[in-house]
Formats: sequence, C-alpha cells, structure tokens
Amino acid sequence: MKELLRSNDPTVIAFASALLQGEGIGVFEMDVHMSVLEGSVGVLPRRLMVTEKDLFMARAILRDNDVTVSE
Repeated sequence: MKELLRSNDPTVIAFASALLQGEGIGVFEMDVHMSVLEGSVGVLPRRLMVTEKDLFMARAILRDNDVTVSE
C-alpha cells in the first residue's frame, strides 16, 4: 500500500474515496480511530492508501478533480 493523500479534513478524504471507488480503485483509510488518542480535536491527519499498481491512476484522478495528493 502507498500513501496517496494525507489530510485533517474528513470531507476531503470522503470526496477522494468516492472519486476513486467510482473509478474502481480500492482505497484504505488509515488513522481513522486516532481521535480516541487525540481527544477528537482533529489534529492528527488521516491517510488514504492505495495499492502500488493503482497509484499512478489514482493520483491522476485526484489531480483532475483539484485534490492535492502526497508525493
């Protein structure tokens, strides 16, 4: 798995996930339950992961939709 996106904004993660799943690219969201440790403040970013074979296409899809991706 490779990191595609890192954000504190849950709406960005949800939007990116919906775009990728709509294109048939499987995504895995990491650090979702870290709010238990941080007290639900939203300080720790969530990461969106994809397989290495889907990374190039996933980056292109998000860039086409003006979503900033991790390099």
